Amino acid sequence: MARFLLCSFALVLLYPTGIDMYLVGLPSIAQDLGASEAQLHIAFSVYLTGMAAAMLFAGRIADKAGRQPVAICGAIIFALASVLCANASTSMLFLTGRFIQGIGAGSCYVVAFAIMRDTLSDQRRAKVLSLLNGITCIVPVLAPVLGNLIMLKLPWQSLFWVMCAMGIMVCLLSTLVLKETHPGSRANEIRPSLPLAETLFNRFFISRVMMTTLCVTAILTFVNVSPVLLMDIMHYSRSEYSTIMALTAMVSMTVSFSTPFALSLFRQRTLMLSAQGLFLLAAVVLASAATHKMTLFGLTLICCGFSLGFGVKMSQALGPFAKRAGVASSVLGIAQVCGSSLYIWLTAVLGVSALNMLIGILISCSMVCILLILFVDTTATTPDHEKIHRQSRS
Repeated sequence: MARFLLCSFALVLLYPTGIDMYLVGLPSIAQDLGASEAQLHIAFSVYLTGMAAAMLFAGRIADKAGRQPVAICGAIIFALASVLCANASTSMLFLTGRFIQGIGAGSCYVVAFAIMRDTLSDQRRAKVLSLLNGITCIVPVLAPVLGNLIMLKLPWQSLFWVMCAMGIMVCLLSTLVLKETHPGSRANEIRPSLPLAETLFNRFFISRVMMTTLCVTAILTFVNVSPVLLMDIMHYSRSEYSTIMALTAMVSMTVSFSTPFALSLFRQRTLMLSAQGLFLLAAVVLASAATHKMTLFGLTLICCGFSLGFGVKMSQALGPFAKRAGVASSVLGIAQVCGSSLYIWLTAVLGVSALNMLIGILISCSMVCILLILFVDTTATTPDHEKIHRQSRS
């Protein structure tokens, strides 16, 4: 079991590392490539577009050919794309490398969640996904720090050589440590029939797709508007902004690491409702905040709410899928990436202020999710289903 968790964590971490590590080198990259920083900021969207494109086919391939081949190919693509970025001589070549990096990271991301669905029961999967969420929260803090340390002695290309090394490491783990986990990968395995067809068009799965998409949109909106809120409106310095974001990441990590213990004491439904209650409370605090301290408290509540409930929601979303976990992971990933991007783009086009953009998604997310939790049952992830799935793995 430890090998699956190690490989899953490594596969997931390529995604946030590819986003956060290169940011400190953006001014130098722009100068060397003869482009403005504003032009190269599109590299973030290009990377996410690559991820979404990969998710369109990676999950289906993982369900047909197995998890391991997709993980290996994704890691190789990420490593080669990092080499392309490191050797880019024009902004177009750099952006092309970023798009291909996204394809590699997206493939690995989908496979990681499919592996966890294959190998973990519902309750344990919720705990592990909460831990994974906590580890992921560390990356936005550590990656820029590591990038800054690298650039003290080395040029910006070194950032992408480090990413290349990470891709190679993940490839080696996927080749030498990871074992195939897809239920259909063993030709001689005799499995009992799984309950009902694993259709994506059922109320329970659609409800969890909506919930996870809204939650990701809320946290990404927070990240997107935080520079405007903290530096432009609240007039914090760049160093103070970095400190505040590091502290919120620590709060997220602490809550995520505490959630597995909370799952031993409380029902999953209770934790999900509590998480949405924190989102709603954060919206009220931000809307009525009269001081900077109250605003910071509201932002902290957002991190707590996301960390408390997201792992449970993702676990429940994957629960009904024993054979098609890859496709289910793809659908979740595409919905989260596209939904959050669409909301941020649309509200920006409409001229919604940063604070109202954040308050709006918090209220929408909390109200919709509370209704879905209360009125969409969890029969798709009953213990009987999990029992049958575990028997099919024995």
